[in-house]
Amino acid sequence: MSPTTAIAVPRLARAQGSIRVPGDKSISHRYAMLAALAEGTSHLEGYLPGADCAATLACLEGFGVRITRRPGDYGLSLAIEGRGPGGFEAPSQPLDAANSGTSMRLLAGLAAGHPFRTVLTGDASLSRRPMRRVVEPLTRMGAAIEAPGGHAPLTIDGAALHAIAHTPEVPSAQVKSAVLLAGLHAAGRTIVHEPAPTRDHTERALEAFGARVEREGRSIAIEGGQRLSAIDALVPGDISSAVFWLALAAGTPGSSLTIRGVGLNPSRTGVLDILRRAGAVIEAAVERGAAGEPIGTLHVRFGDVRPFEVLPSEVPGVIDEIPALAALAAMSEGGAMTVRGAGELRVKESDRITMLARGFRAMGVAVEEFADGFHVAGGPPSGGEADAAGDHRLAMAFAIAATRAHAPVLINGADAVAVSYPGFFEELHRFAAR
Repeated sequence: MSPTTAIAVPRLARAQGSIRVPGDKSISHRYAMLAALAEGTSHLEGYLPGADCAATLACLEGFGVRITRRPGDYGLSLAIEGRGPGGFEAPSQPLDAANSGTSMRLLAGLAAGHPFRTVLTGDASLSRRPMRRVVEPLTRMGAAIEAPGGHAPLTIDGAALHAIAHTPEVPSAQVKSAVLLAGLHAAGRTIVHEPAPTRDHTERALEAFGARVEREGRSIAIEGGQRLSAIDALVPGDISSAVFWLALAAGTPGSSLTIRGVGLNPSRTGVLDILRRAGAVIEAAVERGAAGEPIGTLHVRFGDVRPFEVLPSEVPGVIDEIPALAALAAMSEGGAMTVRGAGELRVKESDRITMLARGFRAMGVAVEEFADGFHVAGGPPSGGEADAAGDHRLAMAFAIAATRAHAPVLINGADAVAVSYPGFFEELHRFAAR
């Protein structure tokens, strides 16, 4: 798809069958970074082939990491030759994180502990996203970082780091992860005290690669100087991608859908409880584990959609799934959704509050916007033309809601889905063909 791609969304009679979703974006990033730090060669299956995770691989190669890629059954198959602790090479040019906030923030944690200059850049969208939240703790640990106005590009002069105790201002798995990764290279015991629980993929991945991580309540600690060992691992399917199909089936009469091989990490499955409150009939079964991550099957059936709320206390655990939840609310006359305490949505790939409201209104769905959230009044959409604003999750949310529209819906900038789900629209059209 070209950067100006517009997609016409088909109306669906129902969604039935069995599918798999691409590898988890969060886990793909973390496995690749830890494999680069480990001793030995790690083999990763199901690595997400999306643009964000490709940016992480390119940046790691800029640090001198050798990576072999080949097509796999459910994504990319990678062999990553680890360089061991402190083994990165100084990049010969700035490293481009493209549109990936995870790449930039976590790589900043790695770069901080290496004694050379690293420049991390990104596209226009990433350059507007807040970076002070990682700059501040990494500077306290001993790195020297320039970030104009608290934004990218980041110029990082790495150093011999010392451990700190850090409490992020906002709950953020990315900030937690950046500090813990820097803590691997620091003298002493680094501790992160979370103001609210966030996804724990970094902790699980560190343990899978052989590190000792201490967890007590909302505090996570790691001792510096630990050595990691290469692993062979499967990246689970991404539940954040699966939620769009859960919303589709839950909001489309007569639908019954099974999603196999999906990650069911407890720090990510709170969204299932919210969907059930909205009327979805969902069964989840953990079938196996891989590198500390539970993997299993989701089965969803249509349920009468009813109004629901996402509580502020739930927001940190479902921040990436909120657009998909909004799509479910917009699909049927009985749907409605309210979310508050979600101001972090304004500093994602787009201002997701304003742009989500603008897109749904263009499709004929009433949305009230708040400083920290929004209210979707229900649907179905009447039809129209929505702008994804360069945001992959908005493109998918508009598409799912559009499957119930009375008239055609055109989504501009549909190519944005390549960030996390390159085959999304092809899958959607396969459902329509059935």
